[in-house]
Amino acid sequence: MFSTIGHAARLARLGFVLAREGALAIVDPTILPAPARLALKAARLIERKPAALTPGAEPPPRLAAALTRLGPSYVKFGQFLATRPDVVGMAMSRDLETLQDKMAPFPTDEAKAIIADAFDKPVDVLFSRFDPPIAAASVAQVHKAVIVDGDGSREVAVKVLRPGVRERFQRDLATMRATAAFVEAVDPKSRRLRIGGVVETMARSVAMEMDLRLEAAALSEMADNTKNDIGFRLPKPDWELTSRNVLTMEWIDGIRLSDRPALASAGFDLPALGRSVIENFLRHAIRDGFFHADMHQGNLFADSDGCLVAVDFGIMGRIGMKERRFLAEILFGFITRNYLRVAEVHFEAGYVPAHHSVDDFAQAIRAVGEPIHQRSADQISMAKLLTLLFEITELFDMQTRTELVMLQKTMVVIEGVARSVDPALNMWTTAEPVLREWIERNLGPIGKLQDAGHGLGGIARAAFKMPDLVMRAERLVGELENAASTGFQLSPASIEAIGKAEARRARWGNAALWVIAGLLAAGLWKLL
Repeated sequence: MFSTIGHAARLARLGFVLAREGALAIVDPTILPAPARLALKAARLIERKPAALTPGAEPPPRLAAALTRLGPSYVKFGQFLATRPDVVGMAMSRDLETLQDKMAPFPTDEAKAIIADAFDKPVDVLFSRFDPPIAAASVAQVHKAVIVDGDGSREVAVKVLRPGVRERFQRDLATMRATAAFVEAVDPKSRRLRIGGVVETMARSVAMEMDLRLEAAALSEMADNTKNDIGFRLPKPDWELTSRNVLTMEWIDGIRLSDRPALASAGFDLPALGRSVIENFLRHAIRDGFFHADMHQGNLFADSDGCLVAVDFGIMGRIGMKERRFLAEILFGFITRNYLRVAEVHFEAGYVPAHHSVDDFAQAIRAVGEPIHQRSADQISMAKLLTLLFEITELFDMQTRTELVMLQKTMVVIEGVARSVDPALNMWTTAEPVLREWIERNLGPIGKLQDAGHGLGGIARAAFKMPDLVMRAERLVGELENAASTGFQLSPASIEAIGKAEARRARWGNAALWVIAGLLAAGLWKLL
């Protein structure tokens, strides 16, 4: 009961803030049933009047403002929804992209207490210097510190989880689950959007983000994948000073890619830096199947050696070999204008149902690809291409692929970063060598030999397990034969549980009969 009241109170506050900040203005009333349209109209009566805009200026992102006011959990949820235009629509997705995960820092003394509790030592013993926070987000904040050990003095970045953040997220996630269940119960059409599934996916993502050991593991895995990549590196984690609530890693001295004037004055080759952003992202996604899913300008640096350095590995994306092949082949197919091959890849991957025509699908894809080839290099966008492609695929019953949507949205961010460094960047000539190399390596003769080797290995493993499988099958058949002749045996605990359930059912049945009898008696009394 109390949890229901708490959900209702938090939902009431959520509705009030959304209405007050004008976030409901982006909802299209024409798609709503009549009662919902009336409720929307009433809610907009309390909408705060926006400030006057200068001619030509765009209105501020009102949904992002509302979620910021609601707090860290909703900021994180908004950022997550920004990667799902298939659920919230492109207009709302663009609004949410403006969310900045920047919060007021919590006191340094609290951070020191968390670190001391994690390692059973005071901060003054662990670090020779520990600075106030330099950045604070919804989940954690970062401090600069100095360690003196046998190797000398070194600077590190120390990421500390916010106090009580897990409990707050769990409480807000419970409300989000209740809201999703309510929406899907009231409006059955909304079930196709799988709102409850979106909340659960976000819950798993946040759970991993709140264990900083897992972030260190993601950093370590990506470092192994990219150790031979020229012009790209990652900070080294310090496992001795990393725990569930604390992550310590190498301090990065460099210039953020958001500061283009500083990059230019430092003498960086900006076109080369822009190409490096695209090439490295494609290698991570297509070659490794593991990519940084929050690769915005604030998380990318250029160091003194000209290397691209990425930080903040709380949100990562992972795609399987089928999705990597799909992405590589469709992008390469658009580059070479081989639309029939792009269509065939969709069918081979099972993304488009077989009852559709490959030729008709290729014709639809041509409508997406040809206009792009008529544009100049600085107008061509791979992210926009994928957006248009996914819109076309809806006509051919292609189901939403969450991992591909996340990849598409990350590509939007990556393109924005690369073009902010070099506005004239040619996306296709930059991507083509990376895609061609992967296709030749994995879909050519060498790749087929590797696939054959994996297949033989799978057969060998299956053969090795065969005796055990045969023995388990024999035991199962024997148990079924015994059950058929003697009946299934129930444990005492199961029998007791069944008895209690039957007793409860009988009590409720008797109560219902008494209620019915009372109602009949009252009716007869009135008649008499």
